[in-house]
Amino acid sequence: MSDFNDFNNPRVAQLPKHLRQFIVDQNYAKYTPVDQAVWRYVMRQNYSYLKDVAYYPYIKGLQRAGLSIEYIPDLQTMNDNLGKLGWGAVTVDGFIPPAAFMEYQAYRVLVIAADIRQINHIEYTPAPDIIHESAGHAPIIADIDYNNYLSYIGSIGAKAMFSAKDFELYEAIRALSILKEAVDVPEFEITKAEAQLQEISANMGEPSEMALLSRLHWWTVEYGLIGSLDDPKIYGAGLLSSIGESSSCMKENVKKIPYTIDTIKYAYDITKTQPQLFVTETFQNLIDVLEQFADTMAFRKGGAESVLKAMDSKNPATAVYSSGLQVTGVFSDMGMNESGELTFIKTTGPSALSVADKQLEGHGKVYHKDGFSSPVGQLKGATLPLENFGSEELFTFGIIEGNTTELIFESGIQVNGVIKAVYKAKDQVILIAFEDCTVKESNGNILFQPEWGTYDMAVGSTIVSVFNGAADKEAYEEITYISDKQTEKIVYDEVTNQLHNVYRAVRQIREGGNGEDRLPALFESLKTNYPLDWLCALEILEIVHYKGSNYELEQEIRVYLEGKASVEPQHEKLIHDGLHVIENPVTQLITEED
Repeated sequence: MSDFNDFNNPRVAQLPKHLRQFIVDQNYAKYTPVDQAVWRYVMRQNYSYLKDVAYYPYIKGLQRAGLSIEYIPDLQTMNDNLGKLGWGAVTVDGFIPPAAFMEYQAYRVLVIAADIRQINHIEYTPAPDIIHESAGHAPIIADIDYNNYLSYIGSIGAKAMFSAKDFELYEAIRALSILKEAVDVPEFEITKAEAQLQEISANMGEPSEMALLSRLHWWTVEYGLIGSLDDPKIYGAGLLSSIGESSSCMKENVKKIPYTIDTIKYAYDITKTQPQLFVTETFQNLIDVLEQFADTMAFRKGGAESVLKAMDSKNPATAVYSSGLQVTGVFSDMGMNESGELTFIKTTGPSALSVADKQLEGHGKVYHKDGFSSPVGQLKGATLPLENFGSEELFTFGIIEGNTTELIFESGIQVNGVIKAVYKAKDQVILIAFEDCTVKESNGNILFQPEWGTYDMAVGSTIVSVFNGAADKEAYEEITYISDKQTEKIVYDEVTNQLHNVYRAVRQIREGGNGEDRLPALFESLKTNYPLDWLCALEILEIVHYKGSNYELEQEIRVYLEGKASVEPQHEKLIHDGLHVIENPVTQLITEED
């Protein structure tokens, strides 16, 4: 993105190219007066209700993150405020792949969906939206323990191995969330998408590292509770941004369970309210559990089991030799001895070699365009691992530039050829290049032939780590998979545009402090032309109630809204919650919190 806007925020400025590709413009002008009213309604409800059940810093955190009750946040304002807390924010188009989402967190950048939920999904939407991302995640950023956890789970998640099935699931979730927020989608299409998601979910097989880590993320960052089991407080963004579930989750029928490593056993369904929630006593406990899980992951364990996870992913991954050499590519094969120890690894297609996350000069994916394979293990008769050889050991085994030599590994793999070069890093031998080279297994199976060119043999007695993605992402130019399904851009008809004008006029009257004489006509227009609307009637009532200047109109609107609540069960709670906030102004709450 040549015109990349970093909002003058250092965290956003440092984002690498492979993450910048997901960023879209917020395009603030697209938010309609109804969108602004939806934001304001949800935020007033949040202020009113969450003061009692949210984790303490939430209300102050909203202000520190640059969020107001009145307006959908502008990304520049958010970045100005989050920058003071060591974070940043960017907007994206709906769901992005979990690995990318996690990596943004590792860079301490919040990913915010640019769209906002429709009014008919005001209580909850399965699609990520600006209410969820900004009003849910941003306010808790002010808590140091929590934001340390958020960036740490991001850095762990960026290394997590995923399976090809995870991508299918991601696509199905994204497709469903787009359909649910689109306008005039036939019900059968949504039902079909839900069935497809259920089918994929039911046939995931053994969950990958990313799937398990996503569970920990879901039950903490999205749906976490903190405190004691009998008096927990909300800190999860999914709850903080859902005016429906933030209330229902505190009821006894939603089971509260202590948060431990066992939480990874609980899968989740984004289309339903949660049947149970997990309570942590402290944010430090989140980090402790994450450490426990990280100890089981391929990037810490290495070995054959970890390479197998890389092969299952069918996407670029990196294996790290004990010498420090990193091999990046799509892993397609490996060899093992009777004890289950690795004897060789193989990638297919563009591959690269790196040390300390920096690509070795001349060893990028153009040079290794057809893949890379190399033995793993120790040389027969050697008392030291090959990576630890000094000048004396190299001489003893004939590993001298220009010398023809034969290296035989304990696994039986034989390497015969002319030594072209020996590469070291931090006094460790990491790579030996051969010309006129033949590599074969003990059973005679040929792994490399002289006519294939230079043979670059990786050095290392073991594979100590395997992680998702490239070691040097910038040099590898890793283009993370981006879905071709885009969120729907709504085009409004003339009738809806007229409704927007009514909302706009009501906002101008409220903010300008005059023009109340227009309210009766605006209310009449709502009743006549927009009988399904309930939110604008609440906004008119709010003005009339606070002004106390038109008792008759106030009573008329109250009767009208109570009537709607009694015959429209889908709006009953929303209307009554709106009436409650009118009677208990949120401005008082802000003063109390300050």
